[in-house]
Formats: sequence, C-alpha cells, structure tokens
Amino acid sequence: MKGGSICASRASLSSAGPVDSDSTVESQNKGGGLLAPASPAQSSDQGRSVDVPERKDMPEFVVTALLAPSRLSLKLLRALVMSLVYLAALVAAFVYSCIALTHVMCHPRRGCCGRQRLSPPECLRDPTLGEHCFLTLRSSGLRLHYVSAGHGNGPLMLFLHGFPENWFSWRYQLREFQSHFHVVAVDMRGYSPSDAPKEVDCYTIDLLLDDIKDIILGLGYSKCILVSHDWGASLAWEFSIYYPSLVERMVVTNGPPMSVIQEYSIHHIGQIFRSNYMFLFQLPWLPEKLLSMSDFQILKDTFTHRKNGIPRLTPSELEAFLYHFSQPGCLTGPINYYRNVFRNFPLEPKKLSTPTLLLWGEKDFAFQQGLVEAIGRHFVPGRLESHILPGSGHWIPQSHPQEMHQYMWAFLQDLLD
Repeated sequence: MKGGSICASRASLSSAGPVDSDSTVESQNKGGGLLAPASPAQSSDQGRSVDVPERKDMPEFVVTALLAPSRLSLKLLRALVMSLVYLAALVAAFVYSCIALTHVMCHPRRGCCGRQRLSPPECLRDPTLGEHCFLTLRSSGLRLHYVSAGHGNGPLMLFLHGFPENWFSWRYQLREFQSHFHVVAVDMRGYSPSDAPKEVDCYTIDLLLDDIKDIILGLGYSKCILVSHDWGASLAWEFSIYYPSLVERMVVTNGPPMSVIQEYSIHHIGQIFRSNYMFLFQLPWLPEKLLSMSDFQILKDTFTHRKNGIPRLTPSELEAFLYHFSQPGCLTGPINYYRNVFRNFPLEPKKLSTPTLLLWGEKDFAFQQGLVEAIGRHFVPGRLESHILPGSGHWIPQSHPQEMHQYMWAFLQDLLD
C-alpha cells in the first residue's frame, strides 16, 4: 500500500542514527551550491559567534482557528452534494424500478431474479485470444484473472475494461496486437473470476491504482502502453498522473478523467442526466436486484440496444458478459466502484502530460462530445492526439475495431521502429 511504503521510508530515516553536521555541509556543497560562499565580512569574523534569531512557529490553536472556516465550508459543501446525490438516487431508483418491473410483467417466465449460468460460452475459451492466467497482487494479496498473448513479442500493452464488461471486451485488440506486443487483458478487482471483496472501502481509487501498478510490476515490466475504456479509462488517467514512470503511452476510448467530468458536469446539466445510473448505484443492494430482474434484461438492453448497444453482437458474445455477472453476488464488486465516486468531492483539476491517443464516439450515450475539448484544456500542449469517430457510440473497441487499430498503429509506430 502507498501508506506502507511511506511508513517504511520514514522508518529507514529514523533508524539511520544521528547525522554528522560536517558531512551534511560537505554533501550540500557538492550538490550544486546550496550554501553560498562567505562574504568578506563573514570571513573576517569567523572566530566570533553569530546569534541567529530563533524561528517561532505559529501556535497550533491559531492555525486551527484560521483554517476552521475553510474546513467548515468544505464539510458543508460535501454535505450539500451528498444530499443532492441521494435525492437523485431516489429518483433514479424509482425510474429504474419501473423499467425492471415492466420487463418482469412483459416476460413473466423469466421471473424476478437472474438465471445463473452454469457453464461459460465457448467464446470465452477461444485459444486465439490468449492464455488464461492468475496474478497475485503484492499490495493487497488479491488474485486477478487475465488473458495474455504475444509474450516476448514486444512491450507490454495492458487493457483496462469498463462497466458492465470484462476482459472479453478487448477480443479484437488481443488478436490484432499480439504479433508486436505482449497483450494482457485483465479482469479488474471485483469482476469474477478475479477476487471480489464485498466491502465498499475495498474499491477506493488508491487501491485500484495500486492494483494497476502491481499488475505491471508483477508481469515483470517497468512500464507499459495502457489501453482503456469507460471506468478503465478513468483509472488510467489517474494512474498516469500518480505513476507517470510506469506509463509510456496511453490509448483512451470514451472515458474522461474524474476531475474533468466533475468540472464539466457542473456547467452542463445534460451530462448529469446522461450519468443517471451513477446515482442509482449509490444505494445498497437495490441496484444489484434491479439489474438482475427478468434475467438481467437491463444489462442485456445495455449491450444490444438498437441505437446505443454493440452492433453485430452475437448471442454467444452476449453470454460472455452475462456469465460472470449471473454468478451469486458478482454484481456487487463492479457497482462498488461507483459507490466511491462522490467520496472525494470536490476534486482538484490536474495537468495531464502522458502522450495519449484519445478516441471518442460521436454518438456516445454516456458521455457528451464536449468532454473531448474539456480534456484537451488540461493537457500539456503537444501530448494529446484526439479523434472523434463519426457514427460510433460508446463501445468503440467492439463496434469500430478497425478504425481504432489504424489510429493505434500510427500512434505507436515510432515505438516499433
């Protein structure tokens, strides 16, 4: 954990014993002039002691009193935001409950619960996609499932999926890039068959970023090309900020940084309506129940909707997503990602600098197109290459893989050379 590494550093410093003042001065002089040369007056008075005024820190109670108004304002702001969030959650719960009950009444034979799938579809065992493996994370001890292909063929290309997806959403990219890269598509924490803790506190941003770091290092690499979508994209943005040395390039599809979408949503109420499901997911147990009713019909509609779904998705490919979600309790982990979204409000905007290829679906139902420009405003100039794909929606890696691959090959060509 991050905290553990910090404590270890402090412990090593404290156990190092007393520091010799002469050696400290010598090392400072070697380091490039931290100590200025003595003036003539100082040189002539070397035998005399000089009284240096003692620094007096501000009393703690004064500091506390000065910070009290700001802290109180922040607490009140967070309380107001959470009140609005739970109010929106109740409204979303009513709407989605009506949708789920309508599905049950239209298809009474499916019942009020989802049918558990007893065996995975054949496409999940397709050998051309790669080898199925498990990796035990160093920080948490959790075991994550991943599919790997092209080991030894080049740099690590790590894929992070969104919701409601899994490693299989990268099937086209696994086939395309395994000839020149070591491609790895992981099932994120909470997504079966990876370990899925039940507690909401196990899905904080810090822990999820530690997972990505442990995956890269655990696979034996010091950096990677990070390819991401949706929730995976939100984590990738944050990871590139806090662990820049581990990310050589990024490819992001339809997913904004958390601070950017927060800032954007405040000024564009339409984005808030598009994110209505996020408010539903703040509630306990009810979202899991609604998503599973009528044999997971809401999830099925998400994937197969005529306008917003994944085009040409076969019944077997649909089952590849539903299989793991249909297992008992396997919806809770993925939804717990959303239950931590509003904990750190407000987020401070951060400067983005990792060389990034951003691909955005023109008809994305979840995120407005204006987010592309908003993301660009937070980038170091010359580090972002963005493209809006006409006619595409939210599912670019699956709906428009050929266009995505063309942009990726061009973006990564210098690494291959």
